[in-house]
Amino acid sequence: MGLFKKNPFGHILFLKKWLIRSAGVITHRRYRGFNQLQIEGSEIIKDLPETNVLFISNHQTYFADVVAMFHVFNASLKGRTDSIKNVGYLWNPKLNIYYVAAIETMKSGLLPKILAYAGSISIERTWRANGEDVNRQVKMSDISNIGRALNDGWVITFPQGTTKPWKPIRKGTAHIIKRYKPIVIPIVIDGFRRSFDKKGLNIKKKGILQSMVIKAPLEIDYENESIDDIVEKIEYAIEQHPSFLKVLTPKQIKEIEELNELRRYGTDL
Repeated sequence: MGLFKKNPFGHILFLKKWLIRSAGVITHRRYRGFNQLQIEGSEIIKDLPETNVLFISNHQTYFADVVAMFHVFNASLKGRTDSIKNVGYLWNPKLNIYYVAAIETMKSGLLPKILAYAGSISIERTWRANGEDVNRQVKMSDISNIGRALNDGWVITFPQGTTKPWKPIRKGTAHIIKRYKPIVIPIVIDGFRRSFDKKGLNIKKKGILQSMVIKAPLEIDYENESIDDIVEKIEYAIEQHPSFLKVLTPKQIKEIEELNELRRYGTDL
């Protein structure tokens, strides 16, 4: 790699590599120390193509979710199945992993700006800005930037656009799927909201169960399925369809939440 080689967004890859390495070392104990991240399905990662892969996931914190995925993806590519043991997998990280984030979030301080350099595709939200509801048109440059990232590598997106559970899927994700026809990998996470503060920068509580389930690619008929059809598939895939709320009673949900706060995992994960 040339010392000043850049990616399509003008980021110097050598610098990006060192940012990922440094952030990985600093954050590793958040998922394998203070808390233990239980991973399922990561064997899928190593068989994915180099480009045009879209990961869709529910969202629980601004940054901890994405950082955990960077760990899991790179560990999987280095042959670790369902494990992030030994952070050495980040010595030579995959540099073309991107994630979609609100531009106001990524400009909210020095650390978010550093994390943005590591792979953010910063977009302008059409429904929310500075804590208030808005209604504005999608910027075509945002869509184009996501397409450029897919053409260069992998993209992580949170189609609800919020860390609050059970919110509707934004149709923009379905439009991106129709337009660019990526392989779509669903991910379901849990425990991050209890482990970290809302931003995902500070540890709120230790010993919390964290989980990440990586599912098989969605089967999508890019030409014939409607936007609404794809939205519904996304809702079910990341387990945020309203029907999931009917499976458990409020009392059962509360009991599971309390159990999760007490559970511990061994150090062999």
